[in-house]
Amino acid sequence: MDFDQRVVIETASQDWVASPAAGVWRKPLEREAKESGHTTSIVRYEPGSAFSTHPHPLGEEILVLDGVFSDEHGDYPAGTYLRNPPGSDHAPFSKEGCTILVKLNQFNPQDKTEVRVNTNTADWLPGIGKLEVMPLHNFEGENVALVKWPAGEVFQPHTHFGGEEILVLSGTFQDEYGSYPTGCWLRSPHMSNHFPRVEEETVIWVKTGHLP
Repeated sequence: MDFDQRVVIETASQDWVASPAAGVWRKPLEREAKESGHTTSIVRYEPGSAFSTHPHPLGEEILVLDGVFSDEHGDYPAGTYLRNPPGSDHAPFSKEGCTILVKLNQFNPQDKTEVRVNTNTADWLPGIGKLEVMPLHNFEGENVALVKWPAGEVFQPHTHFGGEEILVLSGTFQDEYGSYPTGCWLRSPHMSNHFPRVEEETVIWVKTGHLP
């Protein structure tokens, strides 16, 4: 929870930790308190597992990584990006099992937009150089997107105002500090900088401008 520190976690090597709901497991990435506050986790639902109805007073953000995630409002296959705004509630479950990235209690209280994006069908837009970008959400300086890097692409050195958070979805992301395989989660602090590149085609989920 020290946002001044750069953090890198290879989630593939983390152990699963049991949640309060039977059949639901977590890999904690950020956690302010045991079951409350600012939280980021990789969460796995076994087939047929469920959480009881619960509120999200400061919002919930989800990216479905595999399987099908569901709640009383619908079914969300792998590749779905969700934002449940502050004050919302739901009863999530998974019939066939799924793995998701979950971020809790991190919304600007004024960000009331409900978001549902199927990234399997949404359009890729031209980015800087040969990058392709799929915008997912933005609000007052916070930006969330998928970024597709073609093999061999090198990006310009840049500084992260408000920080940067990355989850590597496929391929291997690199910069001058290291190499980050699929499943790696990175958090870089406000005004940090780096010089990213890839050798193979790589897709990342990236969020910027949201850290203090």
